[in-house]
Amino acid sequence: MLILQDIAYSHPNKDILFDNLNFTVSRQDKIALVGNNGSGKSTLLKIIAGELFPSAGLVKTSSKPYYVPQLFGQFNDLTIARALRIEAKLNALHEILDGQVTETNLTVLDDDWTIEDRCQEALNYWKLEGLDLTQSMNTLSGGQKTKVFLAGISIHQPEIVLLDEPSNHLDTLGRQLLYDFIQSSSSTLVVVSHDRKLLNLLDPVYELSKRGVTVYGGNYDFYAAQKQVESNALDQDLRSKEKALRKAKAIERETVERKQKLDARGKKKQEKAGVPTIAMNTLRNNAEKSTARIKDVHTEKIGAIAQDLSELRAALPGTDKMKFGFDNAVLHKGKILFTAKEINFGYGESLLWKQPLSFQLTSGARIALKGLNGSGKTTLIKIILGELEPKTGAVYRADNRAVYIDQDYSLINNQLKVYEQAQQFNTTALQEHEIKIRLARFLFAKDDWDKSCSALSGGEKMRLMLCCLTIGNQAPDLIILDEPTNNLDIQNIEILTAAINDYDGTLIVISHDEYFLEDIGVGEEVEIG
Repeated sequence: MLILQDIAYSHPNKDILFDNLNFTVSRQDKIALVGNNGSGKSTLLKIIAGELFPSAGLVKTSSKPYYVPQLFGQFNDLTIARALRIEAKLNALHEILDGQVTETNLTVLDDDWTIEDRCQEALNYWKLEGLDLTQSMNTLSGGQKTKVFLAGISIHQPEIVLLDEPSNHLDTLGRQLLYDFIQSSSSTLVVVSHDRKLLNLLDPVYELSKRGVTVYGGNYDFYAAQKQVESNALDQDLRSKEKALRKAKAIERETVERKQKLDARGKKKQEKAGVPTIAMNTLRNNAEKSTARIKDVHTEKIGAIAQDLSELRAALPGTDKMKFGFDNAVLHKGKILFTAKEINFGYGESLLWKQPLSFQLTSGARIALKGLNGSGKTTLIKIILGELEPKTGAVYRADNRAVYIDQDYSLINNQLKVYEQAQQFNTTALQEHEIKIRLARFLFAKDDWDKSCSALSGGEKMRLMLCCLTIGNQAPDLIILDEPTNNLDIQNIEILTAAINDYDGTLIVISHDEYFLEDIGVGEEVEIG
């Protein structure tokens, strides 16, 4: 059982992240926690885990939660056993087996005689056979670190498990193991993820937003359908409010014009009747005050409608606010960009791939590079780009303009500010206001233009990268995306999907996100390893 009462959290600068959160997760529930980047999902998990203290409110748990974080850099200097908090127990077990049956060792072990067997079984399940628990965490890949902490669930057997983007860095096999675990687990699960296949295994969905937490009784597909209903209703409200605003302005204009005509007609009658000048001035002043009152009434009404309209527009999803405007790639469809014939790569006598690779890349194609972690996908990308040459076989590369967007968005210079970064791609001498208009289209408001790129989230860097591409005169002939949906929330995945679908050049994608690959129309696969 997990209960949150009136939870609030403020950043050190006093900015409120969320306030007055109240919800309950029942025993053995498996819930998805979703929300846009910056809504506070990871912070909320840390509060539930006891790693952060809320500014206000109370967290009640039936037992201490087991927490799998999104990032693992803080564990790099620790051994695997220490990172999993089992080092003391393992040492006590070994000392007891060596004859040191002390009170201290028995207390530390706490009758957990199967700890070592559970460790081995858990590591084997996650395909980490042969991993030494005394090994340093900094020797592991991102996927291995994730699997180590997932293995810790079976080792500790907690009642409550908190998972923050657990499928990040996992290859296809690792993801399938995760999905199987989610389905078979009897623990209470709270999962933050953008992996829609994983989200569909969870029910219900808790959405965190500025309004608080809203519960949708169903899996992610049900949630998405409900959000579409809400979006359609929002569109209808928006159109209705726009119509009301036009009508209110027209009525104001007609009313003022009618009043002015009546005043003018009355003035002529008064002049013909010889009304004294003093009386005429009084009547004119009264008419002006009456007109002003009418204007005030209509201005207030129009202002209220305009305010409602502004709030409705602010609630629109990001994809509805943006215009991408990618230019078409200049290469004609079907032109051969790259050919690989029996290629392999390696250092010394060792070769990377058991079987040499042969394939062809043509203009306009959409190809997914598939392979397990460590199979050499990034190496192949570097060969395609000409940064590496194969050790065996032959390649052909046509002249083309390629852009490689890696997981860290390295094309973004963290030393620059947002506007300065956009200016770096301004090859056609766009005016300052034109660049700022494009930044606004990609949800970078005035307050963001002087923000350091180093302070941007993954989703913000992705949007800035797409904006920079549209600022250039011509879209690249080839875009290569390396795990593009890692660290993006669902809204930003939708933004990326819409942008890619607006691009008709050549696309190579490294991704284990089957939903994303389907949404962007990938039609070919190159399997590596």
